[in-house]
Amino acid sequence: MNRRRMLNVHLIAGVTVLLANLLAGAWGAAAWYLRRPSVGFWYALRFAQVAVVAQVGLGGVLLLEGRESADGLHYVYGILPLVVSLLAEGARTVASEHELEGLDFDSLPRERQRAVGMAISRRETGIMAVSALVILGLALRAYFTSPVA
Repeated sequence: MNRRRMLNVHLIAGVTVLLANLLAGAWGAAAWYLRRPSVGFWYALRFAQVAVVAQVGLGGVLLLEGRESADGLHYVYGILPLVVSLLAEGARTVASEHELEGLDFDSLPRERQRAVGMAISRRETGIMAVSALVILGLALRAYFTSPVA
């Protein structure tokens, strides 16, 4: 693939990252605010995360091919979304563990188990929605430090 074409693919992937994280962030924020768990949010979030990984990979290929950004901040804003995504996954795990701390979940009444499950789901949704919105902001900064902006 020639350099120009690869740059266009990188740009399209960047727009995909922006739109996917906007959708996931807004969807997750609404689900969190309304206290309504949403399976669809998790699919949107995972798509957004895959888009981030693909975008970082494409940027790496461009860099290896000798295509460098004029602004060094482009690399920082390009890689940070991946870091944010990984940190958010870790925070999500810690939040779940915190909610279950000191509980013998299996011995709880069914209704209490459901309430704990809903609390975990809400916490995880909030964390991941915020991460998607942070990634949206970072991706916007990456775009504005790119050669096409």
